[in-house]
Amino acid sequence: MVIRIALIQLKIAGAREKILKNAVDLIRIAKKEKFANVVVLPESFNIPYSEADFAANAEAIPSGETSKALSEAASHFGVHVVGGSFVERDHEGKLYNTCTVWGPDGALVAKHRKVHLCDTNIPEKLVVNETSVFTRGDSYTTFYVGETKIGLGICWDMRFPEFAAAYRADGCDLLIYPAVCDCYTGELHWELLARARAVDNQVFVAFCSPARDPHADLVAYGHSLVVDPWGKVIQKGTEFQEIVVADLILKTLPEARSQIPVLQQKRADLYELVKKK
Repeated sequence: MVIRIALIQLKIAGAREKILKNAVDLIRIAKKEKFANVVVLPESFNIPYSEADFAANAEAIPSGETSKALSEAASHFGVHVVGGSFVERDHEGKLYNTCTVWGPDGALVAKHRKVHLCDTNIPEKLVVNETSVFTRGDSYTTFYVGETKIGLGICWDMRFPEFAAAYRADGCDLLIYPAVCDCYTGELHWELLARARAVDNQVFVAFCSPARDPHADLVAYGHSLVVDPWGKVIQKGTEFQEIVVADLILKTLPEARSQIPVLQQKRADLYELVKKK
């Protein structure tokens, strides 16, 4: 089996309605012209990433405007849509950075709340304080496309190898991370992290970024990419709006795992991963 994945490196600027229309148009192109069966949007895809604007743009799931747009697009075009992330407000008023996944019938098949919130302070380059806005998620999130089990993370989740390893131990063959990564750390770590998560766990890894907007509060690095289980970058975008398409040749998984059987060679007498939830 082959999964054709399309990463929509979306330009995120202007009113939410305009951004959603652009996203739906690109989902259509990804399915109808690129023949993708999994389409991925970036983190904070329905509004520019700005801590000051998150609360005012929070929505309920699945009743909110963004959920309805994604559900209708998935159903209308008959494709799995990994809806990047947007701000969710729950019934208690808490805010989460949440990724939704919609099946080809328009049904909500998964919802991932960002587990690792980004608090970082790089003098004169970057200050982010997500814990002042969001509540942490506390669960792993998986879904299937055919027989392929897929694990979800959002941006900062990619920096924690134990989290990815737990997904691999749970049988995932593909990890998807919608992300807004700044240019400074993107240049240093973006490709490195994707390749590390892939080669450590012998899985496919996809990072989906927004397009770069030099006027944004947080300027995204771009360069959405897909890495195979050998750690090879099989597709990578530029910094502009585009659709990054890659074919995931699933027979690569048993080849890599049988030829370099590191998961069978782990020393459980010395160390082990404990998945607590």
